Amino acid sequence: MSEEHRHMPDADRLSVLIAAILLAYALAHLIETSNYALKLNLLGIVFVLPLNLNIGATLMATGLTAAGMNWLLRGHPHFEGGSTFQHWILPALTAFVLGVPLYNLPFGAAWWLSFGIGGILLLLVFLAEYIALDSSDVRHPAASAGLVALSYTLFLILMTTLSFSSVRLVVVVAIVFPTAGMVALRALHLRTGKWDFSWMIGSGLILTQIAAALHYWPIAPVQYGLALLGPLYVLNELALNLNEDVPYRRAGIEAFIWLAVFWTAAVLVRG
Repeated sequence: MSEEHRHMPDADRLSVLIAAILLAYALAHLIETSNYALKLNLLGIVFVLPLNLNIGATLMATGLTAAGMNWLLRGHPHFEGGSTFQHWILPALTAFVLGVPLYNLPFGAAWWLSFGIGGILLLLVFLAEYIALDSSDVRHPAASAGLVALSYTLFLILMTTLSFSSVRLVVVVAIVFPTAGMVALRALHLRTGKWDFSWMIGSGLILTQIAAALHYWPIAPVQYGLALLGPLYVLNELALNLNEDVPYRRAGIEAFIWLAVFWTAAVLVRG
């Protein structure tokens, strides 16, 4: 019976999928193209969004990853049909987060290191989501815990990279809101089995406001990432406590303690 619930994705499908995603990043970095800008005038404020092949490759890889995850899951022996949307979120986020440092880093040792680590992360998230499909799999609890940890790690990497890249505030806002919301949505679903879209929107709005407030502060990129990861983690823990009917006073005290831990770490960390 244990063998029955230790399924792994088809190795050929998995290798082809990862190779295609990484190839998109590699080709985009090797091929030089012109840079364009999309200008939007909203209420008299002009927003300029950069457009080039690297950004296009990142978005294409994100979509390819989501489609590829669906492709892998539909080959699972215990797949019962229906939507696999919940299993796309973290793989797509992984592909998007991988594209940000590869877009900003110069071609060299650091780029190749990010490229290699990205390939490993893609492999791990594909395997974990495949296992998480079957709740009777003996590795399901470990896979779910790993996916929650990965979601927070990806958020930290993305926020740190955005700060390091010194992108414009409008780009930060456009990225933080959906990313924070999707991380909150998937992390809570993995731990409660419920979809809380109102909490997703609220978390996205709160994190966006904090990100905007910290954008021009003279703090290191890692400090910026930790300062944003803290509130996101606290909001998710608060949602879990409220879902389990923990008294408001206790839930509030725990939230304050965790926020203090993350922000203290952000103050102490340098670089």
